[in-house]
Parts: sequence; structure tokens; C-alpha cells
Amino acid sequence: MIKNLYGQHTFFFSVFTIILSIATLLIGEITAFSNQLIISFICLFLIISIGISHGAMDNYKAGKILNIYRIKSKILFYFIYILISGLVILLWNIYPSSTLLLFLFVASYHFGREDTSFLHKGNSYIDQLFYLVKGSLIVFSPLFFHTDETLKIFEVLELNNEFLLFLKNKHWIINFFLILSSLGYLFFVFRNKFKDFEILFLDLISILLLNFTFLPLTAFTIYFCFLHSVRHIISISFELNNDNFQNGIKLFFKKALPLTILTALLYILATIFLSNSYSLNDVIIKVIFIGLASLTFPHILLEYLIEINEKRN
Repeated sequence: MIKNLYGQHTFFFSVFTIILSIATLLIGEITAFSNQLIISFICLFLIISIGISHGAMDNYKAGKILNIYRIKSKILFYFIYILISGLVILLWNIYPSSTLLLFLFVASYHFGREDTSFLHKGNSYIDQLFYLVKGSLIVFSPLFFHTDETLKIFEVLELNNEFLLFLKNKHWIINFFLILSSLGYLFFVFRNKFKDFEILFLDLISILLLNFTFLPLTAFTIYFCFLHSVRHIISISFELNNDNFQNGIKLFFKKALPLTILTALLYILATIFLSNSYSLNDVIIKVIFIGLASLTFPHILLEYLIEINEKRN
């Protein structure tokens, strides 16, 4: 049943992407906002509502990890989770280039694995490598289609100037990794003996089309909120109630709402605080990506700890 839900979601997301992209390309400047700030605020709103909600169930998963390690208090979990998030933000301020590159590496692996795990359960070393390769499409497709705009985002996130120039002058490297990341999809097609290959194919086409049509922040927001996050929400909802998916959805929103609201408020406070030092466009980029990094690292660590302990059992 759940695979059918994933398939339906993939189909509707692809149709949505194609219609939106065609409409944008045909109408062009007529529909384009003259003020990029409006688009940035829309992206921020979508990410702090739909996007981060799929990670707001980490408090639910905390119960699993606490049971595994026989810890009764959730306070310790929240303390460690917040500590890791704060450490990521601190490291970004001290070593922005290294932390950004590490985040892109970890996020690529996370996207590649999470968007493939419902089709392929393999965990060999070659599988792990190709999860990274496949997920890196999210990084290299905007670099390929909109190099200057993507490098501008990296500049705002304080990537080293020498590395920025290297990427700008060595575009063949971007071309190579774009082809390689696309081949990552083909790897899993062959790995699964062409079973459910249409889902992987539609994912690949949708991501490339989004990044061809839209600027990097918009393309990433559409992917992150409506493909990656929704797919994760389907998984959690089914886990909450595998007999009645609609009830699972209701349970998900009920359980995820408190932390989603709290995290959204923190995003808003960070935006207000940083607006005294940077332009609003730059603030939104910093808040989105540094905020996501601070949530991604503890989220992935939690998933990893649960997985390795479930394997032992």
C-alpha cells in the first residue's frame, strides 16, 4: 500500500512540476516577480511550515532511542539535540566554508538515501556511495543551470572566495558531477532490476526541470517541501497508523505541530535579529540553509542510531 502512495505522490509531483515549469517558461516575465524579496519570503514560509514539519517528529522518534538506551527522561534527549544544533551554528560562524561543504556532503547523502529507501533497502558500501552520488543532484543541478546565482548563495553563506572562483572557472567539474549524479539514478534502476524505475525516472526529470526553470532557492524549496518532505511525511504517517493512512496523517500533524511552530518561531526570531546586520535577501538565505544544517545533523544522527540498533535486534 505504502509503495502505491509513494507512486501516486511521485506522479502528482511530476505533473505539478511540469505544469508549473511550462507555465513559467511560456509566460516568462509576465509572471516573474519584480521583487526577488517576495519570492524569498514565500520560500522561507514554505520551508518553516511544510519543510521542517517532517523533522518535527524527531521528538516521537526520541521515544525509540530512549527505550533502546534505557533512558527515562526526555530532557536529556532535547538537551543533546539542541546542543548539536547549536554546535553546528557555532562551527558555521567559525569555519563557514568547511561547515557548508560538510553540510552539502551530508545533505546529498541524506536526500539520496531518504528519497530512495522505500524502493531499495540495500545498505552495502556501494549502496551508501550511490546514495551520496544520487543525492548530489540537488547540489549540482542548480550549479549547472544557474551557476552565478548558486555561487551568489554560496557567497552569502561565506564559502571561501578561492573555492568560488574555482567553481566558476572550472565548469567542466560541475558538468562531470551532474552527469555522475544522474547516473546515480540509473544505478538504482539497474540495482532494482528495473522494478519501479518510473519513480526514479520521474524524480530525475522533475529535479532537472525545476532547476532549469527556476532560480536555485525556488527550485530547492519546491523539491524540499513537496517531494522530499511530503515523501517523509507519508512514511511517518503510515508508521503511526498502517491500517488507516488518513488517521496516520491526522496523528502526524497533531504530533508535529508543536515543534513545527516552535522551530518556525526560532526561524522568525533569527530573521529579525540578523536583519540588523544583513540585507533581507541575504538574511533569508542564511536562516534557511544554516537553520536546515543545524536541524539536519541531529536528525540524521537520530535516524542512524535507531537504524543500527534495530539491525542488532
